[in-house]
Amino acid sequence: MAAHLQDQTKLSNGVGMPWLGLGVWQAKDGEEVVNSVKWALQSGYRSIDTAAVYDNEEGVGQGIKESGVSREEIFLTSKVWNSDQGYESTLQAFETSLKKLDTDYLDLYLIHWAVKDKYKETWRALETLYKEGKVRAIGVCNFQTHHLDDLMADCEIKPMVNQVELHPKLSQKELREYCRENNIQIEAWSPLGQGKLLQLPLLNEMADKYGKTAAQVILRWDLQNGIVTIPKSVHQDRIVQNADVFDFSLTDEEMAAIEGLNEDDRIGPDPDHFDF
Repeated sequence: MAAHLQDQTKLSNGVGMPWLGLGVWQAKDGEEVVNSVKWALQSGYRSIDTAAVYDNEEGVGQGIKESGVSREEIFLTSKVWNSDQGYESTLQAFETSLKKLDTDYLDLYLIHWAVKDKYKETWRALETLYKEGKVRAIGVCNFQTHHLDDLMADCEIKPMVNQVELHPKLSQKELREYCRENNIQIEAWSPLGQGKLLQLPLLNEMADKYGKTAAQVILRWDLQNGIVTIPKSVHQDRIVQNADVFDFSLTDEEMAAIEGLNEDDRIGPDPDHFDF
């Protein structure tokens, strides 16, 4: 169980991945994302999650450089976008991401969505990058159990991570179980439901009890469930606050009550009905 901001989970290949990181979706390239990354790293974060489609990889790279934290200490994730999927095009997209991030390797490279009839070829490219040592771990985003079954029927290397929309209103219990059984680390994007869950009375009651915020209660729930979580913020105080979740624990009853908020309610697209 994570006890510190820099604690890591061990992926199936033995690589360590921090339990808590900074997501930079919708952080504008330039000063906004540069500052967010710098603030996070300087306050102790060691994991940054970006993607080609976020259009801020250059700023992320700059923020890492300006943070003063060495690249080797940082777990850096990016993702191949849908229009770049396929074998050769994925290899090219990866090189473009490396250039923009100004680094010579990634810690984790993910397929952003399960584009039908393309994700297997895309995965083959990720296997190639992994074998060549250009990326320390490979995985997927937004894959349902049937996508994973399909991929694993043919792949040489199993995905190490599945990053999905996951929060108390969409707790993904079946997918979490599946990933646990297959030694795939589950990771939550939009863990705070883009802020829409922060008014829920149950979460605020717990927050009051522990002298925390509703956001901190949700992130603590993630960690106690063995879920890697990457809350996004561009505000220094919020970035610091989101990481201050290692000095309290939710009870079993509280964990179950938060699980009980689930309504299978998505904020983002449905992976089975996404218009690629």
